[in-house]
Amino acid sequence: MSRLRDLTVSEQVALLFVVLFGLLLVVTAVAILLSLRRGDEEGSDRLQRMKRELGAVWVGAVVFWLSWVAGAGGAMLLFAVISFLALREFITLAHTRRSDHRSLILAFFVVLPMQYVIVGGRWFDFFTVFIPVYVFLAIPVVSALAGDPERFLERNAKIQWGIMVCVYGLSHAPALLLLEFPNYEGRGAFLVFFLVMVAASAQIAQEAASRWLRRRPLARHIDRSFSLRAWAIGVLFAAFVGAALYWITPFKAPQALAMAFIAAGAGTLGEFVMKALKRDAGVRYWGNSPSITGAVGLLDRVAPLCFAAPVFFHSVRWYFQYRA
Repeated sequence: MSRLRDLTVSEQVALLFVVLFGLLLVVTAVAILLSLRRGDEEGSDRLQRMKRELGAVWVGAVVFWLSWVAGAGGAMLLFAVISFLALREFITLAHTRRSDHRSLILAFFVVLPMQYVIVGGRWFDFFTVFIPVYVFLAIPVVSALAGDPERFLERNAKIQWGIMVCVYGLSHAPALLLLEFPNYEGRGAFLVFFLVMVAASAQIAQEAASRWLRRRPLARHIDRSFSLRAWAIGVLFAAFVGAALYWITPFKAPQALAMAFIAAGAGTLGEFVMKALKRDAGVRYWGNSPSITGAVGLLDRVAPLCFAAPVFFHSVRWYFQYRA
């Protein structure tokens, strides 16, 4: 640990990436070997699901690496592109009308870039209320000016919900890069890593628990594999992963445990909510239609982060503002 502390911030982050991608390569190699050995249908289905979860971890790791390499400005641009693609996937399945085009133009080409510009400018107090307050009121006004009252509330609620999840929620992830705390300057990348690892660990542990435990689905019409026991195991496992990573954060071990528990709980419950939306839309994956953007299933990959990031960001800010 003393040798790690003697390294510069850049060297510490570089070492983190070496360990991260090394572990992912080992796990991926094991998954490939298992896929070659398994021949039964049930085993093949489990491996396919494991590969999807592993793919989500790879996506998170690569995004994290690119955001660090590109710097704060590049990270904002990268996450803005991801938000754009995720919002497009969401809106494509929302069945909007021609009269909603003005609101959609406002969402994609005004609200989305403004949100990331505000984040990049470190105007945290403004960026936390820009979409929930100003945009929430602006969207229905623009829609009303189109003069189409048919299913007005439903149409606007879908657009507002898409903006909240794909733009507002996800924009909190790169915002972590810009947080500065005493004796923790320039280490925001570790907070992003902490969040991604906690969210991914909760997903994987919950999926594994749902396979091996006797299923008692809480809402079988939404997800037959979601149960309170599996959810609790996933969140607790992620909390201990977070506690083990406390040394890369500004927290002590018990604080890291609590923060990880909060982020993991928000991420897994958020993913459950997104499954309900997919059920309503009649699809299994956000990216399973040829009409959706080429980034197939991108929203499936980042959905837990969209819910975990704002909860984690504001929990961190609250703690250091009032407890420092």
